[in-house]
Amino acid sequence: MSDKKYKHQTGSKVVSYNKWGVIFLIPFMVVWLIFQFIPLVTTIYNSFFENYRSGLSQIGPNFIGLQNYVTIITNGDLINYSKNTMIMWIIGFIPQIFFSLLLAAWFTDPSLRLKGQRFFKTVIYLPNLIMASAFSMLFFTLFADSGPINSILVNMGVISQPFKFMSNVTAVRCLVGFMNFIMWFGNTTILLMAGMMGIDQSLFEAAEVDGATATEVFWKITLPILRPILIYVLITSLIGGLQMFDVPQILTNGTGDPTRTSMTLIMYLNKHLYSKNFGMGGALSVFLFIITGVLSLIVFRISYAGEVK
Repeated sequence: MSDKKYKHQTGSKVVSYNKWGVIFLIPFMVVWLIFQFIPLVTTIYNSFFENYRSGLSQIGPNFIGLQNYVTIITNGDLINYSKNTMIMWIIGFIPQIFFSLLLAAWFTDPSLRLKGQRFFKTVIYLPNLIMASAFSMLFFTLFADSGPINSILVNMGVISQPFKFMSNVTAVRCLVGFMNFIMWFGNTTILLMAGMMGIDQSLFEAAEVDGATATEVFWKITLPILRPILIYVLITSLIGGLQMFDVPQILTNGTGDPTRTSMTLIMYLNKHLYSKNFGMGGALSVFLFIITGVLSLIVFRISYAGEVK
């Protein structure tokens, strides 16, 4: 067979394989266009219009340019609710990553020979399967003024009268952060365990021969190799934190009290959509998209700053 004929047949096979790859991509592209790209374009388009309901009358849609964006920036709500969201995310994320790393290191360390690992892995992952609404209602009942927590504290003599958890800024934020921690640290533990089990065991054996302690092995070998997974966890958790809605919405009955210090960006967006103010809702969605992208990029660049020469 001549080289020319062989190259022609090989090229035909490559074209044939590429055709099937394109065919298999079509369903994904159709779904992406319908459920992501078109809504994104529509949201940006609506953000340039005055379009809301006042009583029984519909105002707009009237083109007003960037006025919705100016209104959101000047009224200060975007900054305040962004701060609330980030504070509650940090309260939940710090213990989440700490306990996840600790548990993952324990579960993947063969020298510890922990018993009942399957049981404990199942238990720590169970809260992730519980609906956030049910979880929030449980905590709302537990920490109510006449709830079990206050009754226990009063009967034990810790406090003389019921503590109003839902009227205290710090208490509400800590409850939201604690619930997010409980619901998601199991999922983070599984991800970190998968990363740790993928590390070449010969690295640990060599470090042990060289006399490295368990702490040195963790900081010098485990963490650097886990960096890609840690970045993934950090960015996905950050995006999830910016989209925080169900827990504070149910815990505060949608008010964000006390004095809207637990109002998140998505709760603020939901109020605009509930009042049919699609212009302001669209502008706020665009801001949320930009904030998410910028923060994710900052995390990514800082995480890899030491590797860029």
